Amino acid sequence: MSWETVVGLEIHVQLKTRTKMFCRCPAGFGAGENTQTCPVCLGFPGALPVMNRTAVEWTIKLGLALGCAIAPRAVFARKNYFYPDLPKGYQISQYDMPSCTDGRMLVPMPEGELAVGIVRAHLEEDAAKTVHVGGHSGRIGGADYSLVDYNRGGTPLVEIVTAPDIRSAEEAKRFLQLLRQTVVELGISDAEMEKGTLRVDANVSVRPRGSDEMRTRCEIKNLNSFSYIARGIEAEAARQIEVWESGGEVRQETFDFDAGSGRLTPRRAKEEADDYRYFPEPDLVPVEPPAEMIERLRAELPEPPAARIVRLARALELERAAVLVTGGLDRLWEATVAAGADRLAAANVIANNLVGAGVDPGAVDAAELAKLVAARDRIPRQAFDEAIARAGDAGFAAAPYLAREAVSDASELDPLIDAVLAANPGQVAAFRGGKEGLLGFFVGQVMKETGGSANPRVVSDLVRAKLLA
Repeated sequence: MSWETVVGLEIHVQLKTRTKMFCRCPAGFGAGENTQTCPVCLGFPGALPVMNRTAVEWTIKLGLALGCAIAPRAVFARKNYFYPDLPKGYQISQYDMPSCTDGRMLVPMPEGELAVGIVRAHLEEDAAKTVHVGGHSGRIGGADYSLVDYNRGGTPLVEIVTAPDIRSAEEAKRFLQLLRQTVVELGISDAEMEKGTLRVDANVSVRPRGSDEMRTRCEIKNLNSFSYIARGIEAEAARQIEVWESGGEVRQETFDFDAGSGRLTPRRAKEEADDYRYFPEPDLVPVEPPAEMIERLRAELPEPPAARIVRLARALELERAAVLVTGGLDRLWEATVAAGADRLAAANVIANNLVGAGVDPGAVDAAELAKLVAARDRIPRQAFDEAIARAGDAGFAAAPYLAREAVSDASELDPLIDAVLAANPGQVAAFRGGKEGLLGFFVGQVMKETGGSANPRVVSDLVRAKLLA
Protein backbone atom coordinates (compact mmCIF):
# COMPACT_ATOMS: atom_id res chain seq x y z
CA MET A 1 0.00 0.00 0.00
CA SER A 2 1.20 3.51 -0.75
CA TRP A 3 0.91 5.99 2.13
CA GLU A 4 0.51 9.73 2.29
CA THR A 5 1.81 11.91 5.12
CA VAL A 6 -0.49 14.58 6.58
CA VAL A 7 1.11 17.36 8.60
CA GLY A 8 -0.25 20.32 10.52
CA LEU A 9 2.07 22.68 12.38
CA GLU A 10 1.91 24.76 15.53
CA ILE A 11 4.55 27.47 15.49
CA HIS A 12 5.45 29.62 18.48
CA VAL A 13 7.02 32.96 17.63
CA GLN A 14 8.47 34.97 20.50
CA LEU A 15 7.95 38.68 19.88
CA LYS A 16 10.92 40.96 20.44
CA THR A 17 9.07 43.62 22.39
CA ARG A 18 11.11 45.60 24.87
CA THR A 19 9.02 44.38 27.82
CA LYS A 20 6.97 41.30 28.64
CA MET A 21 3.34 40.68 27.71
CA PHE A 22 1.68 41.74 30.95
CA CYS A 23 4.36 43.54 32.98
CA ARG A 24 7.31 45.90 32.50
CA CYS A 25 10.08 43.34 32.99
CA PRO A 26 12.66 43.32 30.15
CA ALA A 27 11.93 40.63 27.57
CA GLY A 28 15.47 40.23 26.22
CA PHE A 29 17.54 37.06 25.81
CA GLY A 30 20.78 36.17 27.58
CA ALA A 31 20.46 37.85 31.01
CA GLY A 32 21.44 35.96 34.17
CA GLU A 33 18.94 33.37 35.34
CA ASN A 34 15.91 34.71 37.21
CA THR A 35 17.05 38.34 36.98
CA GLN A 36 14.12 39.59 34.87
CA THR A 37 11.09 38.84 37.02
CA CYS A 38 8.48 40.68 39.07
CA PRO A 39 5.33 39.82 41.07
CA VAL A 40 3.19 39.88 37.89
CA CYS A 41 5.18 37.38 35.79
CA LEU A 42 5.87 35.23 38.86
CA GLY A 43 2.15 35.06 39.62
CA PHE A 44 2.20 36.56 43.12
CA PRO A 45 -1.26 36.95 44.67
CA GLY A 46 -2.83 40.31 43.94
CA ALA A 47 -0.49 41.20 41.05
CA LEU A 48 -2.51 42.33 38.03
CA PRO A 49 -1.57 42.10 34.33
CA VAL A 50 -1.37 45.14 32.03
CA MET A 51 -1.52 44.38 28.29
CA ASN A 52 1.48 45.19 26.04
CA ARG A 53 0.09 47.33 23.18
CA THR A 54 3.06 46.64 20.88
CA ALA A 55 2.56 42.89 21.18
CA VAL A 56 -1.10 43.30 20.22
CA GLU A 57 -0.22 45.41 17.18
CA TRP A 58 2.52 43.03 16.02
CA THR A 59 0.17 40.05 16.29
CA ILE A 60 -2.36 41.82 14.09
CA LYS A 61 0.40 42.76 11.66
CA LEU A 62 1.48 39.13 11.40
CA GLY A 63 -2.11 38.07 10.92
CA LEU A 64 -2.47 40.51 8.03
CA ALA A 65 0.74 39.19 6.45
CA LEU A 66 -0.71 35.67 6.66
CA GLY A 67 -3.95 36.75 5.00
CA CYS A 68 -6.01 36.32 8.17
CA ALA A 69 -9.24 37.95 9.14
CA ILE A 70 -8.67 40.28 12.11
CA ALA A 71 -11.21 39.80 14.86
CA PRO A 72 -13.11 42.95 15.89
CA ARG A 73 -13.10 41.56 19.43
CA ALA A 74 -10.53 39.11 20.81
CA VAL A 75 -10.60 37.81 24.37
CA PHE A 76 -7.88 36.42 26.63
CA ALA A 77 -8.52 33.29 28.68
CA ARG A 78 -6.81 31.39 31.47
CA LYS A 79 -5.45 28.03 30.30
CA ASN A 80 -5.02 26.02 33.47
CA TYR A 81 -2.30 23.43 33.92
CA PHE A 82 0.36 22.71 36.49
CA TYR A 83 3.98 22.69 35.37
CA PRO A 84 6.97 23.98 37.33
CA ASP A 85 7.65 26.52 34.55
CA LEU A 86 4.23 28.14 35.01
CA PRO A 87 4.17 29.82 38.45
CA LYS A 88 0.57 31.07 38.22
CA GLY A 89 -0.78 27.60 37.49
CA TYR A 90 -2.33 28.97 34.30
CA GLN A 91 -1.22 30.61 31.08
CA ILE A 92 -2.93 33.72 29.74
CA SER A 93 -3.78 32.92 26.12
CA GLN A 94 -6.42 33.68 23.53
CA TYR A 95 -8.69 30.65 23.19
CA ASP A 96 -12.05 30.67 21.40
CA MET A 97 -11.82 34.33 20.36
CA PRO A 98 -8.32 34.80 18.91
CA SER A 99 -7.06 37.92 17.13
CA CYS A 100 -6.40 36.31 13.72
CA THR A 101 -8.21 33.49 11.88
CA ASP A 102 -8.72 31.91 8.46
CA GLY A 103 -5.53 32.91 6.66
CA ARG A 104 -3.54 31.28 3.91
CA MET A 105 0.09 31.19 2.84
CA LEU A 106 1.15 30.21 -0.68
CA VAL A 107 4.39 28.22 -0.79
CA PRO A 108 6.21 27.98 -4.14
CA MET A 109 7.29 24.38 -4.72
CA PRO A 110 8.77 22.67 -7.81
CA GLU A 111 5.38 21.02 -8.45
CA GLY A 112 3.51 24.32 -8.16
CA GLU A 113 2.19 26.53 -5.38
CA LEU A 114 1.14 24.83 -2.15
CA ALA A 115 -1.65 26.61 -0.25
CA VAL A 116 -1.34 26.17 3.53
CA GLY A 117 -4.34 27.28 5.53
CA ILE A 118 -3.75 29.33 8.70
CA VAL A 119 -6.41 28.27 11.18
CA ARG A 120 -5.50 30.93 13.71
CA ALA A 121 -2.72 33.13 15.06
CA HIS A 122 -3.27 34.01 18.68
CA LEU A 123 -1.38 35.92 21.32
CA GLU A 124 -0.30 34.47 24.64
CA GLU A 125 2.42 34.65 27.26
CA ASP A 126 5.35 32.24 27.19
CA ALA A 127 6.10 29.81 29.97
CA ALA A 128 9.43 29.87 31.80
CA LYS A 129 12.39 27.77 30.65
CA THR A 130 13.14 24.41 32.27
CA VAL A 131 16.73 23.22 32.04
CA HIS A 132 17.33 19.50 32.48
CA VAL A 133 20.79 18.81 33.87
CA GLY A 134 22.60 15.54 33.19
CA GLY A 135 21.71 12.87 30.65
CA HIS A 136 22.80 12.92 27.03
CA SER A 137 19.99 14.68 25.21
CA GLY A 138 19.10 17.68 27.37
CA ARG A 139 15.59 16.20 27.73
CA ILE A 140 14.00 15.24 31.01
CA GLY A 141 14.51 11.54 30.32
CA GLY A 142 17.78 10.49 31.99
CA ALA A 143 18.40 13.91 33.56
CA ASP A 144 19.77 14.10 37.12
CA TYR A 145 17.70 17.12 38.07
CA SER A 146 15.92 20.13 36.56
CA LEU A 147 16.15 23.90 37.09
CA VAL A 148 13.75 26.67 36.10
CA ASP A 149 14.70 30.09 34.70
CA TYR A 150 11.70 32.42 35.00
CA ASN A 151 13.17 35.15 32.79
CA ARG A 152 11.28 33.84 29.76
CA GLY A 153 8.01 33.51 31.68
CA GLY A 154 5.55 36.13 30.50
CA THR A 155 7.29 37.13 27.26
CA PRO A 156 4.81 37.67 24.39
CA LEU A 157 4.31 34.74 22.09
CA VAL A 158 2.23 34.27 18.94
CA GLU A 159 1.06 30.74 18.24
CA ILE A 160 0.30 30.04 14.58
CA VAL A 161 -1.76 26.94 13.85
CA THR A 162 -1.93 25.60 10.30
CA ALA A 163 -4.51 23.38 8.69
CA PRO A 164 -3.30 19.82 7.91
CA ASP A 165 -2.45 20.86 4.35
CA ILE A 166 1.20 19.78 4.29
CA ARG A 167 2.04 16.45 2.65
CA SER A 168 5.76 15.96 3.16
CA ALA A 169 8.72 16.88 5.32
CA GLU A 170 10.09 18.98 2.46
CA GLU A 171 6.86 20.98 2.20
CA ALA A 172 6.88 21.57 5.96
CA LYS A 173 10.48 22.76 5.81
CA ARG A 174 9.84 25.20 2.94
CA PHE A 175 6.68 26.57 4.60
CA LEU A 176 8.55 27.20 7.83
CA GLN A 177 11.47 28.85 6.05
CA LEU A 178 9.04 31.25 4.40
CA LEU A 179 7.15 31.87 7.62
CA ARG A 180 10.37 32.59 9.49
CA GLN A 181 11.50 35.04 6.79
CA THR A 182 8.09 36.73 6.91
CA VAL A 183 8.34 37.21 10.66
CA VAL A 184 11.90 38.55 10.45
CA GLU A 185 11.01 41.02 7.68
CA LEU A 186 8.02 42.28 9.65
CA GLY A 187 10.52 43.18 12.37
CA ILE A 188 8.49 41.54 15.12
CA SER A 189 10.83 38.68 16.10
CA ASP A 190 14.39 37.49 15.59
CA ALA A 191 12.89 34.01 15.06
CA GLU A 192 16.17 32.34 15.99
CA MET A 193 15.47 28.66 16.42
CA GLU A 194 18.66 27.93 18.35
CA LYS A 195 17.58 30.50 20.97
CA GLY A 196 14.03 29.20 21.11
CA THR A 197 12.41 32.37 19.76
CA LEU A 198 10.82 30.23 17.04
CA ARG A 199 9.68 26.76 18.09
CA VAL A 200 7.67 24.20 16.17
CA ASP A 201 5.35 21.35 17.11
CA ALA A 202 4.44 19.02 14.23
CA ASN A 203 1.20 17.03 14.18
CA VAL A 204 1.72 14.02 11.94
CA SER A 205 -0.59 11.31 10.64
CA VAL A 206 -0.57 8.98 7.64
CA ARG A 207 -3.32 7.61 5.42
CA PRO A 208 -3.57 5.48 2.30
CA ARG A 209 -2.63 7.59 -0.72
CA GLY A 210 -5.77 8.82 -2.47
CA SER A 211 -7.86 8.69 0.71
CA ASP A 212 -9.28 11.82 2.33
CA GLU A 213 -9.72 10.30 5.81
CA MET A 214 -7.95 11.81 8.80
CA ARG A 215 -6.33 9.13 10.94
CA THR A 216 -4.99 9.54 14.48
CA ARG A 217 -2.25 12.13 14.67
CA CYS A 218 0.75 12.33 16.97
CA GLU A 219 2.65 15.43 17.98
CA ILE A 220 6.40 16.01 17.97
CA LYS A 221 7.26 18.82 20.39
CA ASN A 222 9.75 21.67 20.34
CA LEU A 223 11.63 21.07 17.09
CA ASN A 224 14.30 23.72 16.76
CA SER A 225 15.88 23.45 13.31
CA PHE A 226 14.50 23.04 9.81
CA SER A 227 16.55 19.89 9.37
CA TYR A 228 15.32 18.37 12.63
CA ILE A 229 11.72 19.21 11.71
CA ALA A 230 12.04 17.37 8.40
CA ARG A 231 13.76 14.37 9.97
CA GLY A 232 11.27 14.23 12.85
CA ILE A 233 8.30 14.21 10.49
CA GLU A 234 9.86 11.48 8.35
CA ALA A 235 10.63 9.37 11.44
CA GLU A 236 7.11 9.71 12.84
CA ALA A 237 5.47 8.95 9.49
CA ALA A 238 7.64 5.84 9.12
CA ARG A 239 6.72 4.74 12.67
CA GLN A 240 3.00 5.12 12.03
CA ILE A 241 3.16 3.28 8.71
CA GLU A 242 4.90 0.40 10.45
CA VAL A 243 2.20 0.33 13.16
CA TRP A 244 -0.67 0.31 10.64
CA GLU A 245 0.98 -2.26 8.36
CA SER A 246 1.66 -4.60 11.30
CA GLY A 247 -2.05 -4.61 12.18
CA GLY A 248 -1.77 -2.22 15.12
CA GLU A 249 -3.43 1.11 15.74
CA VAL A 250 -1.75 4.45 16.27
CA ARG A 251 -2.49 6.02 19.67
CA GLN A 252 -2.61 9.78 20.08
CA GLU A 253 0.64 10.65 21.83
CA THR A 254 3.23 13.37 22.13
CA PHE A 255 6.88 12.65 21.31
CA ASP A 256 10.30 14.19 21.66
CA PHE A 257 12.65 13.76 18.70
CA ASP A 258 16.32 13.09 19.43
CA ALA A 259 18.20 14.46 16.43
CA GLY A 260 21.38 12.66 17.46
CA SER A 261 19.92 9.17 17.40
CA GLY A 262 16.97 9.92 15.12
CA ARG A 263 14.68 8.27 17.68
CA LEU A 264 11.26 9.34 18.93
CA THR A 265 10.62 9.17 22.67
CA PRO A 266 7.06 9.12 24.06
CA ARG A 267 6.42 12.15 26.23
CA ARG A 268 2.82 11.99 27.35
CA ALA A 269 -0.68 11.26 26.20
CA LYS A 270 -2.07 14.30 24.39
CA GLU A 271 -4.21 16.66 26.46
CA GLU A 272 -7.49 17.89 25.02
CA ALA A 273 -8.79 21.45 25.32
CA ASP A 274 -11.27 20.35 27.97
CA ASP A 275 -8.40 19.24 30.18
CA TYR A 276 -7.15 22.82 30.42
CA ARG A 277 -10.41 24.20 31.86
CA TYR A 278 -10.27 27.46 29.93
CA PHE A 279 -12.23 30.42 31.27
CA PRO A 280 -12.13 34.13 30.43
CA GLU A 281 -9.31 36.10 32.03
CA PRO A 282 -11.15 38.48 34.40
CA ASP A 283 -8.31 41.00 34.75
CA LEU A 284 -7.95 41.94 31.05
CA VAL A 285 -10.31 43.83 28.78
CA PRO A 286 -11.10 42.43 25.30
CA VAL A 287 -8.88 43.51 22.38
CA GLU A 288 -10.94 45.65 20.00
CA PRO A 289 -8.53 47.07 17.41
CA PRO A 290 -9.75 50.25 15.67
CA ALA A 291 -10.03 50.11 11.88
CA GLU A 292 -7.44 52.84 11.38
CA MET A 293 -4.89 50.78 13.31
CA ILE A 294 -5.50 47.74 11.12
CA GLU A 295 -5.18 49.79 7.93
CA ARG A 296 -1.99 51.46 9.19
CA LEU A 297 -0.46 48.06 9.91
CA ARG A 298 -1.62 46.71 6.54
CA ALA A 299 0.11 49.61 4.77
CA GLU A 300 3.39 48.70 6.49
CA LEU A 301 3.50 45.15 5.09
CA PRO A 302 6.48 44.39 2.82
CA GLU A 303 6.25 42.30 -0.35
CA PRO A 304 5.73 38.69 0.85
CA PRO A 305 8.75 36.36 0.55
CA ALA A 306 6.69 33.81 -1.41
CA ALA A 307 5.83 36.44 -4.03
CA ARG A 308 9.50 37.37 -4.32
CA ILE A 309 10.47 33.73 -4.91
CA VAL A 310 7.98 33.52 -7.76
CA ARG A 311 9.29 36.77 -9.21
CA LEU A 312 12.96 35.77 -8.95
CA ALA A 313 12.24 32.32 -10.38
CA ARG A 314 11.58 34.04 -13.71
CA ALA A 315 15.29 34.89 -13.84
CA LEU A 316 16.73 32.01 -11.79
CA GLU A 317 15.57 28.46 -11.24
CA LEU A 318 13.12 28.04 -8.34
CA GLU A 319 15.42 26.45 -5.78
CA ARG A 320 18.10 29.08 -6.22
CA ALA A 321 15.47 31.83 -5.89
CA ALA A 322 14.17 30.17 -2.71
CA VAL A 323 17.66 30.05 -1.20
CA LEU A 324 18.14 33.77 -1.85
CA VAL A 325 14.76 34.82 -0.46
CA THR A 326 14.64 32.57 2.61
CA GLY A 327 18.21 33.58 3.40
CA GLY A 328 17.37 37.28 3.22
CA LEU A 329 19.79 37.66 0.28
CA ASP A 330 17.52 38.52 -2.61
CA ARG A 331 17.56 42.29 -2.27
CA LEU A 332 21.36 42.32 -2.42
CA TRP A 333 21.20 39.99 -5.42
CA GLU A 334 18.81 42.30 -7.24
CA ALA A 335 21.00 45.33 -6.53
CA THR A 336 24.14 43.48 -7.63
CA VAL A 337 22.53 42.43 -10.90
CA ALA A 338 21.27 45.98 -11.40
CA ALA A 339 24.89 47.10 -10.99
CA GLY A 340 25.89 44.93 -13.93
CA ALA A 341 26.70 41.48 -12.50
CA ASP A 342 25.72 38.26 -14.25
CA ARG A 343 22.54 36.92 -12.63
CA LEU A 344 23.69 33.35 -12.01
CA ALA A 345 27.23 34.28 -11.00
CA ALA A 346 25.91 36.88 -8.55
CA ALA A 347 23.51 34.33 -7.04
CA ASN A 348 26.32 31.82 -6.55
CA VAL A 349 28.73 34.34 -5.03
CA ILE A 350 26.12 35.72 -2.62
CA ALA A 351 24.60 32.38 -1.58
CA ASN A 352 27.92 30.54 -1.31
CA ASN A 353 30.93 32.81 -0.86
CA LEU A 354 29.33 35.70 1.01
CA VAL A 355 27.27 33.49 3.33
CA GLY A 356 30.24 31.17 3.85
CA ALA A 357 32.35 34.14 4.95
CA GLY A 358 29.67 35.21 7.43
CA VAL A 359 29.23 38.64 5.86
CA ASP A 360 26.09 40.65 6.68
CA PRO A 361 24.37 41.11 3.29
CA GLY A 362 22.80 44.32 4.51
CA ALA A 363 26.25 45.90 4.89
CA VAL A 364 27.50 45.09 1.37
CA ASP A 365 27.84 47.74 -1.37
CA ALA A 366 26.19 46.06 -4.36
CA ALA A 367 28.21 48.05 -6.93
CA GLU A 368 31.52 46.93 -5.39
CA LEU A 369 30.26 43.36 -5.13
CA ALA A 370 29.30 43.43 -8.82
CA LYS A 371 32.94 44.26 -9.67
CA LEU A 372 34.14 41.24 -7.68
CA VAL A 373 31.60 38.95 -9.31
CA ALA A 374 32.76 40.04 -12.77
CA ALA A 375 36.43 39.49 -11.87
CA ARG A 376 36.21 36.27 -9.91
CA ASP A 377 37.79 34.14 -12.66
CA ARG A 378 40.45 36.72 -13.44
CA ILE A 379 41.93 37.54 -10.03
CA PRO A 380 43.67 35.01 -7.76
CA ARG A 381 41.34 32.95 -5.62
CA GLN A 382 43.09 34.15 -2.51
CA ALA A 383 42.47 37.78 -3.48
CA PHE A 384 38.82 37.01 -4.24
CA ASP A 385 38.30 35.29 -0.89
CA GLU A 386 39.99 38.14 0.98
CA ALA A 387 37.80 40.67 -0.81
CA ILE A 388 34.61 38.74 -0.05
CA ALA A 389 35.53 38.51 3.62
CA ARG A 390 35.91 42.32 3.74
CA ALA A 391 32.93 43.14 1.53
CA GLY A 392 30.77 44.14 4.49
CA ASP A 393 33.34 46.58 5.90
CA ALA A 394 32.43 50.27 5.88
CA GLY A 395 33.91 51.97 2.81
CA PHE A 396 34.97 48.69 1.19
CA ALA A 397 36.44 49.12 -2.33
CA ALA A 398 37.11 46.24 -4.74
CA ALA A 399 39.86 48.05 -6.68
CA PRO A 400 42.93 46.89 -4.67
CA TYR A 401 41.87 43.26 -5.07
CA LEU A 402 41.05 43.61 -8.76
CA ALA A 403 44.60 44.86 -9.37
CA ARG A 404 46.02 41.48 -8.37
CA GLU A 405 45.99 39.61 -11.67
CA ALA A 406 45.96 35.82 -11.56
CA VAL A 407 48.82 33.85 -13.12
CA SER A 408 47.69 32.69 -16.55
CA ASP A 409 51.06 32.27 -18.23
CA ALA A 410 51.42 28.64 -19.37
CA SER A 411 55.18 28.81 -19.14
CA GLU A 412 54.86 29.43 -15.40
CA LEU A 413 52.13 26.87 -14.83
CA ASP A 414 53.38 23.96 -16.96
CA PRO A 415 56.20 22.86 -14.61
CA LEU A 416 53.84 22.88 -11.63
CA ILE A 417 51.23 20.87 -13.48
CA ASP A 418 53.82 18.34 -14.63
CA ALA A 419 55.02 17.93 -11.04
CA VAL A 420 51.48 17.37 -9.74
CA LEU A 421 50.74 14.74 -12.41
CA ALA A 422 54.04 12.98 -11.74
CA ALA A 423 53.28 12.86 -8.00
CA ASN A 424 49.85 11.25 -8.52
CA PRO A 425 50.23 8.45 -11.09
CA GLY A 426 47.29 6.47 -9.68
CA GLN A 427 44.88 9.36 -10.10
CA VAL A 428 46.24 10.04 -13.59
CA ALA A 429 45.53 6.44 -14.59
CA ALA A 430 42.06 6.61 -13.04
CA PHE A 431 41.24 9.81 -14.96
CA ARG A 432 42.40 8.29 -18.20
CA GLY A 433 40.32 5.21 -17.31
CA GLY A 434 37.16 7.32 -17.23
CA LYS A 435 37.02 9.07 -13.84
CA GLU A 436 36.88 12.58 -15.24
CA GLY A 437 35.72 13.97 -11.91
CA LEU A 438 39.37 13.78 -10.82
CA LEU A 439 40.06 16.88 -12.91
CA GLY A 440 39.01 19.00 -9.94
CA PHE A 441 41.52 17.17 -7.74
CA PHE A 442 44.41 18.05 -10.08
CA VAL A 443 43.27 21.67 -10.42
CA GLY A 444 43.05 21.92 -6.66
CA GLN A 445 46.57 20.57 -6.23
CA VAL A 446 47.98 23.08 -8.72
CA MET A 447 46.07 25.94 -7.07
CA LYS A 448 47.53 24.83 -3.75
CA GLU A 449 51.05 24.86 -5.20
CA THR A 450 50.55 28.41 -6.48
CA GLY A 451 49.12 29.64 -3.22
CA GLY A 452 45.85 30.37 -4.97
CA SER A 453 47.42 32.86 -7.37
CA ALA A 454 46.77 30.94 -10.61
CA ASN A 455 43.79 31.46 -12.88
CA PRO A 456 41.71 28.32 -12.19
CA ARG A 457 40.10 28.33 -15.62
CA VAL A 458 43.52 28.39 -17.34
CA VAL A 459 44.82 25.71 -14.98
CA SER A 460 41.84 23.51 -15.74
CA ASP A 461 42.36 23.83 -19.49
CA LEU A 462 46.09 23.07 -19.23
CA VAL A 463 45.59 20.08 -16.92
CA ARG A 464 42.90 18.59 -19.12
CA ALA A 465 45.07 18.99 -22.21
CA LYS A 466 47.99 17.20 -20.55
CA LEU A 467 45.83 14.35 -19.24
CA LEU A 468 44.28 13.77 -22.65
CA ALA A 469 47.58 14.06 -24.52
